[in-house]
Amino acid sequence: MRKEVARIRNIGIIAHIDGGKTTTTERFLYHTGRTHKIGNVDEGTATMDWMDQERERGITITSAATTCYWKNHKINIIDTPGHVDFTAEVERSLRVLDGAIGIFCATSGVQPQSETVWRQSERYGIPRLIYINKMDRVGADFFKVVKQIEQRLAAQPLILQLPIIKNESFVGIIDLIKEQALHYVGDNETDAKLAHIPPEYEQLASEYQVRLLEQLSEVDERILAKYLENQPITSHDIKAAVRQGTINCRFFPVFCGSSLKNKGPLLLLDAIVDYLPSPLDRKEIRGQHPRTGMPVSRMPLPDDPPSVFVFKVLHQPHMGKIYYGRIYSGKITKGDRLYNWSSGKNERIIRIFLIHAAKYEEVQEARAGDIVGLLGLKATRTADTLACEKNPVVFEKAVFPEPVLSVAIECSLKTDQEKLFQHLQHLVEEDPTIRLQVDPETGQVILSGMGELHLEVVIERLRRESGIVVNTGQPRVAYRYTIAKETKVETKFIKQTGGRGQYAHVLLKLEPLVRGTGFIFEDQVREGRIPAKFIPAVEKGIIEAMRTGHEGYEIVDIKAILLDGSYHEVDSSDIAFKIAGALALKEAFRKAEPVLLEPLMETEITVPTPYLGEVLADFTAREGKVEGMDSLGRFSTIKGLVPLRTIFGYTTVLRSITQGRAIHSFQPAHYQPVPQNLQTKGKD
Repeated sequence: MRKEVARIRNIGIIAHIDGGKTTTTERFLYHTGRTHKIGNVDEGTATMDWMDQERERGITITSAATTCYWKNHKINIIDTPGHVDFTAEVERSLRVLDGAIGIFCATSGVQPQSETVWRQSERYGIPRLIYINKMDRVGADFFKVVKQIEQRLAAQPLILQLPIIKNESFVGIIDLIKEQALHYVGDNETDAKLAHIPPEYEQLASEYQVRLLEQLSEVDERILAKYLENQPITSHDIKAAVRQGTINCRFFPVFCGSSLKNKGPLLLLDAIVDYLPSPLDRKEIRGQHPRTGMPVSRMPLPDDPPSVFVFKVLHQPHMGKIYYGRIYSGKITKGDRLYNWSSGKNERIIRIFLIHAAKYEEVQEARAGDIVGLLGLKATRTADTLACEKNPVVFEKAVFPEPVLSVAIECSLKTDQEKLFQHLQHLVEEDPTIRLQVDPETGQVILSGMGELHLEVVIERLRRESGIVVNTGQPRVAYRYTIAKETKVETKFIKQTGGRGQYAHVLLKLEPLVRGTGFIFEDQVREGRIPAKFIPAVEKGIIEAMRTGHEGYEIVDIKAILLDGSYHEVDSSDIAFKIAGALALKEAFRKAEPVLLEPLMETEITVPTPYLGEVLADFTAREGKVEGMDSLGRFSTIKGLVPLRTIFGYTTVLRSITQGRAIHSFQPAHYQPVPQNLQTKGKD
């Protein structure tokens, strides 16, 4: 059983948008025999981009899972989106993976979202391979990208391959471990020819072989001893050291290729098997006992008690809800009952599936290390833990970013209202970065998400899947409010209705906090003035009032100090003190000089140098602040910060200015006060 688990690889493909994630995955599927024809993203035939919108837009929107087999190993692959608007898909995928391949463009290098996903994988301590893709492009620079990885990601690359370039064309790869060269002679990677390293590359290869052994000597004593004593070091020795150093995240092996041109992915498949960890290499998974809070661990073995982490929910037509789960320990069988320790409900597994994009292959059982689809669960949500009742455990949940943009949506026919809400609830269940609320003043349904593209995709899905004619209002920025000065208020809530009344009295002080702190509550009431049992109700009332906010915008970054108050022996209650806390917060907020905050977006724009001046002028006109510029051959990169409210429709404008040749990305940075002239003029 240990041998079976040792032959499993759970990996993710992560990169900036258009880095070549899906193209690389399609080559994996072809070479492993999972598909019989190579899918193409540009032609809309990619297996992993199964949604209609993905094929139409040529981008990955939702993470797609598949399973293939290579050299007697089972490889579970999750292909993740590269656009920042869908970063939650990356987050929840990385939560259940054992390894990853970070793909970098040979011309663009380390881009904003490639840096973001790299940091996400660091949080989970995931071993990674580095694949420098698109070596066939004009201006490709392998060594410059490696240097950027060192500088921008503070990572230690371990170069195992060197590209062979002739007449500005990518024609082969030097394998530094085998000391051989692979020459590509046709369109199919399997036609490549092994040969000696070209004479003009011998010195360079020798230098990098020495560097490779020096890096390995730092992490492997056997390599160090043989290196110092001038003893022969076999390829087996080197591969064993590379594997151990990779699993321990001491370094990140670097490979190169051009997936579109079928040069490199075959060698990358070997690297997945050779260097990325199995579930056994990742050792035990730790969680908590749901009742005691004490640490609990599970080993990735079929004979351990079963535990499953649900990382995704997907509504499939004609099937219902499919729950994507990683089995961390034990085994599950069709018909098994497990307990959801996150929701406190019993669940029954009716069917189990192996997943291949949008296709599902039913199996009778699944074991530790597997990533599967489950059917039949009723009270389970994203990030819930399933286990047996006798061996409880709850695993750590993934953390998702808060939405920054909202739109009002409505259906043309009132009779469609209930159907609209039903489909919206499905979308909210699937995507943890979508928020749904009803404006208490206008009655409008407000849908919030991570950006313009995110909301556009969600609304288009809503229209297609429900068949409802949906209208939307202008995008609405997720502003926040905070305060500029300290203030104190005294609030009494007294209500008499004939019988038992309501009484609560609080003295509250508000203080501004550093941006991004959130909320702090402090109890300074002298003993006996307010019974301890009512203090949490005051805090709860304040928190709810902050969420309701001011003018529809949440209140953040404040400290609330409960200084004093009083109570009534008969009439005081939790609800009375909760209401008093909320009223005190609202009154104090009005007196504390409210400050409107807006989200700033971290920006990177890559533009052909002739258009640089015009793009810069437009960027600064949008109140953008340039924080750095870089030159990448015939292209220039602008890095900066810009208010979200000024960049609606920016994609269209940028295309117009540069004749469609520029690319850009935005991701949330932080909040800052709105300019003074807009504090009172209105926000949108």
